[in-house]
Amino acid sequence: MYVVQLRPRQWTKNLLVFAALIFSIQKATMDMLMHSVVGFLLFCFVSSCVYILNDFVDREADRQHPEKRHRPMASGAIPAQGALMLGAVLLTGSLATAYVLSPVFGLLLTVYFVLNVAYSFKLKHVVIVDVLIVASGFVLRAIGGGLVIGVALTPWFLICTLLLSIFLAISKRRHEVYALQHDSGSHRKVLESYSIDLLNQLNSIVTTATIMSYALFTFTSGHTVHLMWTLAFVIYGVFRYLYLIHMEDKGGKPEKVLFEDRHLLVTVMLYAFSVALILIYLE
Repeated sequence: MYVVQLRPRQWTKNLLVFAALIFSIQKATMDMLMHSVVGFLLFCFVSSCVYILNDFVDREADRQHPEKRHRPMASGAIPAQGALMLGAVLLTGSLATAYVLSPVFGLLLTVYFVLNVAYSFKLKHVVIVDVLIVASGFVLRAIGGGLVIGVALTPWFLICTLLLSIFLAISKRRHEVYALQHDSGSHRKVLESYSIDLLNQLNSIVTTATIMSYALFTFTSGHTVHLMWTLAFVIYGVFRYLYLIHMEDKGGKPEKVLFEDRHLLVTVMLYAFSVALILIYLE
């Protein structure tokens, strides 16, 4: 159950660390690949520490949630003290390794953890801010991926990452509000400040901004303009996710949706493959 507590299924979010490596594939080396793998694992371990802390803080509220009540601490499957001890060991080892790998990367990983601690104790109760904090975690992952291999990411790429992350965070909130309906406040007070109409409106704004920003990125990234062909995968992927949200009431767990929906998974794989192919042969 301790492995379940680490939420390994959510480690897929940390695959964003490899984005910098993919967009630098022309000059990629085995050392860069190894550094990216280490960076990915360190983000996995530190994010698991955040999950442990978050589940510890929310264990009483989670018992009222139709799905989250099955989590190890909420269900009583593992003692809270044991989970916290595991988290302390993982955090210490991960941060120490990160600072050895790169002091700047270690600092970023520390900021990531502190920001998420602030989220667990306070910021997740602040409307709108809670969504932005969740989204910022993805941006830090993208930046971290660049730091571990010594590659700078373009501002447009970071903006695209931020907007897509906000899109996923808003979709997650929408699913929570929809699933819990009028009893949403009994699980998390901040959900009372949201409505389906508001979240739909926010998603419309972010969806438009995401597609436009990515289109601009393909022309201003300093790479070949042939990257613009990958815009088709981005548009379809976003539209497919909107379909899953509005027509199949999904979106509560983005990492689960990715692996359960074959269309979305194939789209992501084709996007990564096409980017690599274009940068290698058409750059």
